[in-house]
Amino acid sequence: MNHSNSTTSLTEILRTADPEDLDVLVDYITDSGEGRISLDSAHCERLTGAKAVGKYSHDERALIETELRHFGGNTVVNLVRGVRGLFGGGGANGVPYAEIVQDVADHLKVKANKGASTEELEEGILTTLLMASFEKLSVDERENMLKDLDVPDAGTMARRGATAITAALIAALLSRTVAYKASRLVAGATVQALLGRGLMFGATAALARPAALLAGPIGWAVTGAWALADMASPAYRVTMPCVVQVAYMRKKAQQGPAAIEHQPS
Repeated sequence: MNHSNSTTSLTEILRTADPEDLDVLVDYITDSGEGRISLDSAHCERLTGAKAVGKYSHDERALIETELRHFGGNTVVNLVRGVRGLFGGGGANGVPYAEIVQDVADHLKVKANKGASTEELEEGILTTLLMASFEKLSVDERENMLKDLDVPDAGTMARRGATAITAALIAALLSRTVAYKASRLVAGATVQALLGRGLMFGATAALARPAALLAGPIGWAVTGAWALADMASPAYRVTMPCVVQVAYMRKKAQQGPAAIEHQPS
């Protein structure tokens, strides 16, 4: 899924994002409006207020980034970063998004080349979660999912082993359109698994069906990753799904509104 020609920053992604996509990030950050110990109550109220009216100002979009960056990493890593920040290596806005993505990728044991870009790591995270979910699906469910991702000879491929399926998926994900579809499936399944609702896919509800199928397996993969952390931190319950959502938002932005609107369901 290597389409890393983009150097779009998190700031730019949030600046141009659709409100419904920002709503998901706000729910992850604020625990669906319930608030978190490490989240300032005034910031929580401001973000949930913006979600309620369906409109985010420039400052509120910037606040989403600031809070996400503050949640970055686990407790020990943040302690080290905090000391570094005192000597000029950090900042009031938290850790860089690239470090958050690297943390999540390491946590999920994503296989990536040394020096991989942030976008490449995002793609690795999506692929890792997608493959983890495939292991939980029946043969028929795998076939349907492979068809949704435009994998050739999906019926035969669904009956092969994990290595063959992985190779077929990697080949299919070289297509920018298929990569977008995969990001949409993983992000949508994560929303359903963790927030108990669907991701807004636009004009047709049919797009949500594959995500509903993956909701359970993706949820198991994500929560399993939390449980396997050597030093579990509530921060991962924010950063991991947020990185998945931002990865989807990046792919969506790369597709452009016209391409998304005319994609078949």
